[in-house]
Amino acid sequence: MSIERPVPGQDVDGRCLVEGEHLPARPQWLCRNCGHPWPCAQARRRLLVEYEGSRVGLSLYLAACLHTAIDDLRHLSAPQMCGYAGLFDRFLGWTRHRAGARRQAATRFPPLSEERVS
Repeated sequence: MSIERPVPGQDVDGRCLVEGEHLPARPQWLCRNCGHPWPCAQARRRLLVEYEGSRVGLSLYLAACLHTAIDDLRHLSAPQMCGYAGLFDRFLGWTRHRAGARRQAATRFPPLSEERVS
């Protein structure tokens, strides 16, 4: 059984849903509107608005896109394939919360003391 992977911004027939939107052109994964690697700056802004309050949902969606992009790009001998780490940064690296340092500080546990409570 085959699971169909998501194609951002396309309906079932592969047609672009909204003209002028910054959507990926496969298999190169370049923006159809501006030609930059997708997700371009405008696509990122749109995705942040669309997934407002759901960073996990955004990350899951982009992880599925990353998986599809790897499948598409590995068949090309093109400069678009910037290595898996580069693709990870391109698709998911920008989604990290800017308050990462605050989140890290909030989850840090104080060091255990040498004393034991009896």
